[in-house]
Amino acid sequence: MDNYSKVILKSGKEQSINRYHPWIFSGAIKLINGDVKEGDIVEVYSNHNEFLALGHYQIGTITVRIFSFEKTEINFEFWEKKLLKAYNLRKEIGLIDNKNTNVFRLVHGEGDDMPGAIIDFYNGTAVTQFHSIGMYLERQTFAKALKNIFGDKLNAVYDKSESTIPFKSEINPTNEYLLGENKANIVSEYGNKFKVDWEEGQKTGFFIDQRENRKLIEYYSKDKSVLNVFGYTGGFSIYAMKGNAKLVHSVDSSKKAIELTDENIALNFDDTSRHKSFAVDAFDFLKDIKNKYDLIILDPPAFAKHNKALNNALKGYKKINTRAFEQIRSGGILFTFSCSQAVSKKNFREAVFSAAAISGRKVKILHQLTQPSDHPVNIYHPEGEYLKGLVLYVE
Repeated sequence: MDNYSKVILKSGKEQSINRYHPWIFSGAIKLINGDVKEGDIVEVYSNHNEFLALGHYQIGTITVRIFSFEKTEINFEFWEKKLLKAYNLRKEIGLIDNKNTNVFRLVHGEGDDMPGAIIDFYNGTAVTQFHSIGMYLERQTFAKALKNIFGDKLNAVYDKSESTIPFKSEINPTNEYLLGENKANIVSEYGNKFKVDWEEGQKTGFFIDQRENRKLIEYYSKDKSVLNVFGYTGGFSIYAMKGNAKLVHSVDSSKKAIELTDENIALNFDDTSRHKSFAVDAFDFLKDIKNKYDLIILDPPAFAKHNKALNNALKGYKKINTRAFEQIRSGGILFTFSCSQAVSKKNFREAVFSAAAISGRKVKILHQLTQPSDHPVNIYHPEGEYLKGLVLYVE
């Protein structure tokens, strides 16, 4: 077994580790033995020299991200076993070899005991995105292990970590194919087709986490006039069309996203006359739409990526939801979301409550939404539940 540097915690700071929380904050550390570089594997010990965990060292507030609470050899077999566990979970929930859905999240960071690692599967291409140096340094290991696990079902592995590796590190990653090359980028979700641009698109190319919530849109859309705000590449719009909406309007500030929305609509429908897209600012579009829509979807990008931005984010959620409440038709339905990890369920609901009160409308909660089962939340790491959504009936 390799000799790793030791991280010694202050007295009493091992309590969260004993509860299997996978983060160690800088303020909990008493001392570090050895010359530690970012991305190195470290052993974590209590102040009484009791072994607690193995993790990756990182410069910053979260100093160690734990991937094992057992003292074990960290080698190819270790990581392959982790990936196989993640694969088997997706098999259990019906996403492996699913004829109608061939896009899903394979590894969801702490939810799969791999903090700092995201792996999404797009119809034969795995897209990796790393948020820690330690996981990034294992990228070739992951590519090889994924090929072992998927076999012929995997054609390519693309790493898209250029913009996600912590800026304090000295590594300058380049987005690249670790295995294979770009081939088919048409995926199927519940039988709906989407063109995914994992090389240039946001995140890993597609917002997989809204799959089940998109399906719910289909249920509510019949004969309704639907507005999809912050529509990105038209995911919600396609499900609204599938649900026989009377008309569907897609809004996004990105002209490129709107072009891809139109492509996706055309991929799924011979007659696209019920759909129209607008490459404009969402807040501006919402200024004057009074009584035009029965169903409005608000799925903005993360207004708060860290706690320092929380207050401004909550103001943003309150502002945009107020506009939607003021403009939606009586008896309308509002789907509203927050994907900011820094915004708690309580924060989000209070912002939406304030918006409803300002608008003076009577509002009822029909559904409380979250991320799907391929984005599991480690029960010891509640911070992993980042997607919050409410379906509201507006009188």
